Amino acid sequence: MEKFTVLASLVGVMIFTVYAGNTNNGINTNLNTAEVATPAKARAYKVDVAKSDVKWHAKKVTGEHIGNISLSSGLLDVQGKKVVGGTFAFDMNSITCSDIKDAEYNQKLVGHLKSDDFFSVEKNPTATFKITSVKPIAGAAAGAPNTTVTGDLTIKGITKPVSFPATVTVKDGVANPKADVTVDRTKFDIRYRSINFFENLGDKAIHDDFVVSLDITASQSTVTASK
Repeated sequence: MEKFTVLASLVGVMIFTVYAGNTNNGINTNLNTAEVATPAKARAYKVDVAKSDVKWHAKKVTGEHIGNISLSSGLLDVQGKKVVGGTFAFDMNSITCSDIKDAEYNQKLVGHLKSDDFFSVEKNPTATFKITSVKPIAGAAAGAPNTTVTGDLTIKGITKPVSFPATVTVKDGVANPKADVTVDRTKFDIRYRSINFFENLGDKAIHDDFVVSLDITASQSTVTASK
């Protein structure tokens, strides 16, 4: 009987100790847990296609050509003072050439750019770019590229990743990314007069890389941020 009484007492002490320990742990956890601030939600900034400027620049052995292309739509996802995402659509039918002054030769070049030798515009009237990553460039000087942008570029229905430095500012409800994007046309099945696919081109060769210069203006919108 005495052994039973001692054993019962020990069990009671253990139960009390465990209960008390759990209670104290719960109280301490509640007191020591700091509140975590919820990150601000990304807001959609709608691209003003009329105020945005997109230029192209291509080179060949015997010279170069420059021109413009219009955005048909676009959204930037802005979180605080940073651009964190976005999507753009380019109207491939809007391609122009600005360096050739002869009207007939100008239209001949533009028509060729729209043909299957290049962008197959009739079959693929829209090109797109979707941002997948935005990373700040540490120690960027004022006015210099301060962000590395990575995304998926789709031309002629072919999607490839591209990455480039950009100068991005967000101020007074307006976002303004600027960048020069180098594109290897052969990755999008544009092989016309490429020395990597054709031999003995001589001075007829066209460089594989061309540059798209972006100067985008976007402002706060009520539409939902892109995903």
